[in-house]
Amino acid sequence: MSKIVSREIRLKQRPVGMPKESDFEIAEVAVNEPQAGEVLVRNIYMSVDPYMRGVVRNVALGVPLEGGCVGQVVQSESESFQIGDYVLGGLGWREYYFASAKNVSRIDPTLAPIQSFIGAVGMPGRTAYFGLLDIGEPKAGETVFVSAASGAVGAIVCQIAKIKGCRVVASAGSDQKVNWLLEKVGVDAAFNYKRVDTLVDELKQHCPDGIDIYFENVGGVHLEAALSLMNMYGRIPLCGMISHYNDVESTPGPKNLSTAIGKRLKLQGFIVTDYSNRTPDFYADMRQWISEGKIHWEETIVEGLENAPQAFIGLFKGENMGKMIVKIGPEETV
Repeated sequence: MSKIVSREIRLKQRPVGMPKESDFEIAEVAVNEPQAGEVLVRNIYMSVDPYMRGVVRNVALGVPLEGGCVGQVVQSESESFQIGDYVLGGLGWREYYFASAKNVSRIDPTLAPIQSFIGAVGMPGRTAYFGLLDIGEPKAGETVFVSAASGAVGAIVCQIAKIKGCRVVASAGSDQKVNWLLEKVGVDAAFNYKRVDTLVDELKQHCPDGIDIYFENVGGVHLEAALSLMNMYGRIPLCGMISHYNDVESTPGPKNLSTAIGKRLKLQGFIVTDYSNRTPDFYADMRQWISEGKIHWEETIVEGLENAPQAFIGLFKGENMGKMIVKIGPEETV
């Protein structure tokens, strides 16, 4: 096989505040042949995620960024993989990569479209599943409030909560997203937080019996408002706080955090890799729920590796409906 030249996205300079496209650069590199036990993968889809804003604070300049990706094996020196296999890996932001066979995993395209393995049936889906079920511990009849509810994680949280018999209240950043949550996801109530006078008053209308679980994706005024309406022994899975990711200076915490003491609230942060050994449980439940028509998702797909920085920045402007994905190349060429 002739020498492959691969394009990759690197961090050119450290972003200050909201990232800019000029903070990134594209480069070309020659790709080595895979060695024994390795595979060469052609990336097809890559993920951009809010958590990466923290990553770029520390990643070295001039080296390719990394992130979730779905690709196809084009050369294999491993007995575990055949040419043509679709695999999930962690070396996105580039067209090709070689890796040890133990660092990629085969995906099952009969479960969902392959790009969904970096979305609804991938890391965001697992984040929703374990965060809600293990930390939120939902019980039928409880009220669950989800912020950033139309996002890759939030939308799956809403639907699992409905499956568990909860009443679900959702916030999102546009009327289009609110309508999708009501009509497709099936939440009980939803509102555009950009169009309300005060978040607390809006939540009081939709949560007359208080909030039992708040799935935290946003932080800031969302967390403060939710704290004021949490019921005794409420649970708050701390998944993300996207409203703070581009802060140049530290932002003060919610002024009513002390209410968590008297209400005996549980606020617990988590990382999805904490639950890696239980991934089969997630796939088993998702396969059943998808087949029963209980899980729906949206994807915003941006074409072209060169547009990955634009897609990443778009996350913080609310430009995505559901999972933000970058398509790097065609689905099948071998």
